[in-house]
Amino acid sequence: MSESQLWDDVDEYFSAHLSPEDDTLQAALRDSDAAELPHVNVTAPQGKFLHLLAQIQGARNILEIGTLGGYSTIWLARALPADGRLISLEYNPKHAEVATRNIARAGLDKIVEVRIGPALESLPKLADENPAPFDLVFIDADKANNSHYVDWALRLTSTGSLIVVDNVVRGGRIADADSTAPDIRGTRAAIELIGSHPRLSGTAIQTVGGKGYDGFALARVLA
Repeated sequence: MSESQLWDDVDEYFSAHLSPEDDTLQAALRDSDAAELPHVNVTAPQGKFLHLLAQIQGARNILEIGTLGGYSTIWLARALPADGRLISLEYNPKHAEVATRNIARAGLDKIVEVRIGPALESLPKLADENPAPFDLVFIDADKANNSHYVDWALRLTSTGSLIVVDNVVRGGRIADADSTAPDIRGTRAAIELIGSHPRLSGTAIQTVGGKGYDGFALARVLA
């Protein structure tokens, strides 16, 4: 058995017992596949992890940067109270259309709003609305802009908020200080921003599983 097959098998075991997908989540994945969206959504265990983080936070307001087909959005939104709010930013109109349908089928369209356009244009507009601080920010968009997204997340949160940055290991390439690849440079800049900013305390965890060798960063906003 290959190493990657073993990782998949373990993920399937954990999913079956700890994070089983209901019909709505499975339909979201099927519709995303049918629309030929990239296969880069979080796995079921990762979705459940985000769900638990939001619950532990007692989150009422969540910001997601990168919607894709809405799979992670559904996991996060299900942790919100009935009067909660989740804003998800998506660059690609096709992805947003698929996500909006999936979110509506999940019965979450009253608390979830998908905004279309480049996130670095949507974020200043969002800030101008002076929203309540977001309790959790999940960053899973173009990696070249990761440090900019962390910076905006910091502006839109308050003491005690959590910031999660997905896909920070990049198959181990994150350790290459000489890399000129935009995804590596952007992700290294985000990690170094988290490590140096006086209002952030964070860590990064390497993972294996259905998405191969990768990982995430988790940061808490300090006073």
